Amino acid sequence: MIDRIDGLLKEIEELKAKNMEELEQLRIKYLSKKGIVNDLMADFRSVPAEMKKEVGMKVNLLKTRATDKINELKARFEEQVEADSKPDLTRSAYPIELGTRHPLNIVRNEIIGIFSRLGFVLADGPEVEDDWHVFSAMNFAEDHPARDMQDTFFIESHPDIILRTHTSSVQSRVMEHAQPPIRIICPGRVYRNEAISYRAHCFFHQVEALYVDRNVSFADLKQVLLYFAQEMFGPDTKIRLRPSYFPFTEPSAEMDISCNICGGKGCPFCKGTGWVEILGCGMVHPNVLELNGIDSKEYTGFALGMGIERITNLKYQVKDLRMFSENDVRFLREFEAAN
Repeated sequence: MIDRIDGLLKEIEELKAKNMEELEQLRIKYLSKKGIVNDLMADFRSVPAEMKKEVGMKVNLLKTRATDKINELKARFEEQVEADSKPDLTRSAYPIELGTRHPLNIVRNEIIGIFSRLGFVLADGPEVEDDWHVFSAMNFAEDHPARDMQDTFFIESHPDIILRTHTSSVQSRVMEHAQPPIRIICPGRVYRNEAISYRAHCFFHQVEALYVDRNVSFADLKQVLLYFAQEMFGPDTKIRLRPSYFPFTEPSAEMDISCNICGGKGCPFCKGTGWVEILGCGMVHPNVLELNGIDSKEYTGFALGMGIERITNLKYQVKDLRMFSENDVRFLREFEAAN
């Protein structure tokens, strides 16, 4: 047994490990409860009485040497990690500037957060769509002006394939594959064939929300709109609804909020009226429910949609839509505090 211990002592002195994982395996091999040292201690009971003292001292020496060797290797690895984590003294002294979120993303995330608190879940769909999901499933008549080339970008080789003009196509895709209750919010980029100016662009961003269930009423819609307006623009914000027309809702309305600049007193921004329009809304048209496979006699719903650029303009008074897509770093730095 003494010869075996002497061999283990030489073995331990030559121990090496490439990393902490290998070192842990060595520790288990020699010092764990099922390790070599513990096995020797278990065999110690069968050692003759006259040899117990010598063997006992050898076993204790083996345990001490094994512990010291493993601790020594562990210290080397820790020193290496510490050395690797020291600052690079050859690096430039100039600080690396942090970026900032785009203002549209800031507002988009805020809108999603507000509706998420009401139980709405995120839904997404393709930007290159077909005529059915963008128009037909949304109750657009064949001769509706929105189908005209002046508003919609068509794929030349496939007349039925278009760039979506609104995110309502996502609502259609969800409704055709799911049964109520449906409560979704659909943010995304949309495209329209318009001249680019300070107040219009050929692409912009929308957020639409849809809620379909039994006994959904216009009162539910109004409460959601009031909650959204006060969460986004402040608790003193007031709303008003004006009758309007959209093919996919009936009745339809446009919503104004009290001007967040003058507080409703009247200013150049709200053109002296004290009100600013921010979104369109209404009860989902029964035809839309039926076209997408939902029984309009059993279920009702409401939908609403807004332009993210519009909300961002109101929140941060950005007067030129083109600034959102020009990638001017000076403009983006103005929103560092809003991240």
